[in-house]
Amino acid sequence: MASAPTANGDAAAVASDYNLVPKLAQNLDRHLIFPLLEFTASQLVDEESGEVKDQAKAREIAQAKYSLLKKTNMTDYVANLYCELQGLEEPPAEFAERKQKVFSQLQKYEQETSKIIELLERDDVVNNLRSDKVANLEFLKREHDVTMDMVDALFDLGNLQYSCGNYADASEMLYRFRVLSTDNDKVAYATWGRLACEILTMNWETAMEELQKVRETIDSRLSQNPLAQLHHRTALTHWALFPLFNFEKAREPILELFFNAGYINTIQANCPWILRYLVVAVITNRGRAKNPGIHQKQMKDIVRIVKQEAYEYQDPVTRFVHALCIDFDFEEAQRQLVLAEEVLRGDFFLLAHADDFVDSARHLIFESYCKIHARISLQDLSARLGLNADAAEKWIVNLIRDTRLDAKIDYKEGTVVMNHPPSSVYQQVIEKTKGGFFRTQVLNAAVAK
Repeated sequence: MASAPTANGDAAAVASDYNLVPKLAQNLDRHLIFPLLEFTASQLVDEESGEVKDQAKAREIAQAKYSLLKKTNMTDYVANLYCELQGLEEPPAEFAERKQKVFSQLQKYEQETSKIIELLERDDVVNNLRSDKVANLEFLKREHDVTMDMVDALFDLGNLQYSCGNYADASEMLYRFRVLSTDNDKVAYATWGRLACEILTMNWETAMEELQKVRETIDSRLSQNPLAQLHHRTALTHWALFPLFNFEKAREPILELFFNAGYINTIQANCPWILRYLVVAVITNRGRAKNPGIHQKQMKDIVRIVKQEAYEYQDPVTRFVHALCIDFDFEEAQRQLVLAEEVLRGDFFLLAHADDFVDSARHLIFESYCKIHARISLQDLSARLGLNADAAEKWIVNLIRDTRLDAKIDYKEGTVVMNHPPSSVYQQVIEKTKGGFFRTQVLNAAVAK
C-alpha cells in the first residue's frame, strides 16, 4: 500500500500514487481498458500550452495501447501506433496484408448472413416469431431454409465487428444472434459482448438492460459454481462503473446491485479497491436518493465496510470516511478530503464528480460537527470545511436555507448556533424498544426447536 503523501504534495503525484488502472484493467475487456489509457495520456498534457509534461510516461502509455490492441482487428489504428513508437512514416507491409485479410473475412461473414439479416428485417417474418426459440428456428428452417450455420455466422460477424471497433454494428449482430440461438454459452457470451458495445457507444439505457441480463445469467446459470460466479460478479462490478458514473438513472439500481449480499461479498473478498467508487457514489447520492431511508442504510453499511476492510485497502477517499465517521477526527478528515479531491481528479470514472464529492463531504463534516456542538465558531468551522471565512459563511447560509436546518448565525459573536431540541420520553421509549418484538419472536422460535 502506498504511503499517504502530504496535503501540500504535487497533485499529479497524489493521483499517481493511488492510480487504480492496473487493478481495473485485470477485470475489463481490452476494448474497455482503452478509454482508461486515453484518459491517463490526456492527464499528461498541459492544459495551457498543450505540451506533453512527461515524454517518457507518454511513450509508456503509447506502448501499452499498442500491446493492448495489437491482438484486435483495429488494423489502421494499430499501424499508426506502431509508426509512432518506431518513428516510421509508413507502416510495414504486414499491416496492409492483415487489413486485407480482415476485410475479406468481413465480406465472407456478410455474405453468409445476408439472407438471415434480410429475413429479420421483414415484418411478415418478425411477426411470426415467438418467445420459443426452438419453434422460431423450425419456422425459419421450414419456410425460409435458414440453417444453424447462418445463425452462428451472425455471432461470428458480431465478434469480428467488435474486434474491428465497429461497436454499433457488432451490437446489432449479437442481438439478432441472441434472438434465435439456443446455444446458452454463446448467448451468454453475446450478452457480455452487447453490454461492452453499449458501454463503448454510450447507449446507457440499453447498457443497463444488458447489465441486468448479465446479472440474471450469473445468478441462474452459475449458481452451482461459486468460484465462476465470484469471477463473473467481479467482472460485472467493474463493467458497471461505466454507467454508474456516466448515467444518472443508473445510480440507484447499480448501488442496489453493489449492496446486494452476493456483490458486496465479492467486493470485500476479491476487489476491495471498488470501495473508492462505492464511497463516492453513496456520498454524492445524498439529496438525490428517492428513498432517504435506503441512503442512510447505505451510508451506515459503507462506514462498516470501510472499517472492516481498512487492513486490506485504503486511499484518501476511504480514509476520509474512516477519520470522520469512525474516529471522529475532524482535522484528519479535512486533510484526507484535500487528498481525496486530487485522487478523484486523476481518476477516469470520478473526475466529473470531484466537485460534487467535496461539497457532499463538507455537508457530512458539518452535520457530524453540529451533532456534538451547540455553538460553533465560524472561523473554526471554515477551517474544518477547508474554506476561507467568507466562503464558509456563504456556504453555511445556503445550507441552512436549502435544508431548513435548525440553526442560525450569530454575526456579532461570529458563531453558528445549533438548536438541539430534546427528544421526548415517548420517542426515546420507541427507539429503545424498536425491534424488540421481532427479536422476541426469533428467540421463541429458537426455543421451540
